[in-house]
Amino acid sequence: MGDAVRYVGGAERRARVGVRQRLAPGARAATPEAVADTLVALHGSDPATVYLAIGARLADPAPTVAETDRALYGDRTLVRMHGMRHTVFVFPTGLTAVVHASTGLAVAARERATLLKGMAKAGAPDAAWLKETEESALAALERLGQATATELAREEPRLREQFVYAAGKSYEGVHTVGTRLLKVLGVEGKVVRGRPLGSWTSSQFRWAVAPAHPELDPAAAQADLLRHWLTACGPATEADLKWWTGWRVTDVRRALAAIGARAVSLDEGTGYVVAEDVEPVAGPAEPWAALLPALDPTAMGWQARDWYLAPELRPALFDYSGNVGPTVWWNGRVVGAWAQRADGEIVWRILDEKAVGREARAAIAAEAERLGAWVGDTRVTPRFRTPVEKELAGPFRRG
Repeated sequence: MGDAVRYVGGAERRARVGVRQRLAPGARAATPEAVADTLVALHGSDPATVYLAIGARLADPAPTVAETDRALYGDRTLVRMHGMRHTVFVFPTGLTAVVHASTGLAVAARERATLLKGMAKAGAPDAAWLKETEESALAALERLGQATATELAREEPRLREQFVYAAGKSYEGVHTVGTRLLKVLGVEGKVVRGRPLGSWTSSQFRWAVAPAHPELDPAAAQADLLRHWLTACGPATEADLKWWTGWRVTDVRRALAAIGARAVSLDEGTGYVVAEDVEPVAGPAEPWAALLPALDPTAMGWQARDWYLAPELRPALFDYSGNVGPTVWWNGRVVGAWAQRADGEIVWRILDEKAVGREARAAIAAEAERLGAWVGDTRVTPRFRTPVEKELAGPFRRG
């Protein structure tokens, strides 16, 4: 994938983060669409993450909520759907076909097989019954435009049918057909999340029929997705790419070859960049600070994180499942954590004192004020809470 192998050290990778992830002031964007186009995917498991991640990267964050709502639910230039690793993300609408073909199809086949197997084991109706129910539910959703699972079940009562899922396992539970089926349809790209029932922090969503998109060749779609992601996040190792996409290593290698990726040398071993991105990248013109939300795509972007996140900070910043909490950044490195208290105050704590001086503290304080100004009266509690976030959010803790 090229003869010359250039060394890219941690300092250059951190400089790339400031520019490529739109975190340095001079690299910030004007619209949510520009943010999503650059980052490729915004984590959507926690609804608030989408808005907070966009707000951190807008030159003017004041209209973050209104503009993100417009993009998601008005213009539909952004779509919330299942993607890599069976995770909910927000993607640019133009990438939905690519994501579906490159990652969704394989996951969808497994999910449908699991549903049918679980229903059969529980003595629930067969595949023909499920297909008929599914077609009826999709037709009803088309008529309604958007609907909750409960509203949809009024139109198609068979969605209320219950069966015991994973009988005999520690996670055994009684599920409705509708709950499981909508999840499968989401992975299959037939339905997407619509407007939430509450505010922008709500995790209760309506469902909508997915926008029509062409069916692409999976291998070509994988190459396309990899090119987009490496442009924003390169260099990255095979392990990083396998982790982020959820693909087999053979798929990763085939996609790297297809796009003509170039090898570079990293502290972790061999990394890859797109062919036109081999030369050194100039960093931001001035130092920068950022307050990024839980599950932010930059904080969760790579499997190997030592070049931007010291190993000793991880126990405080991650939950037991490996989900990162709210982080404080200085010049491309995670140096602390932040939280919002019950009274609305944004508080923060430095965890890496050696990396932070007076200039950094002043810049971080300014970012906290900037965040608090646009969040306003809304209270944001991460869906996946971490030790330091819970401590900071307590009534008597200050940053």
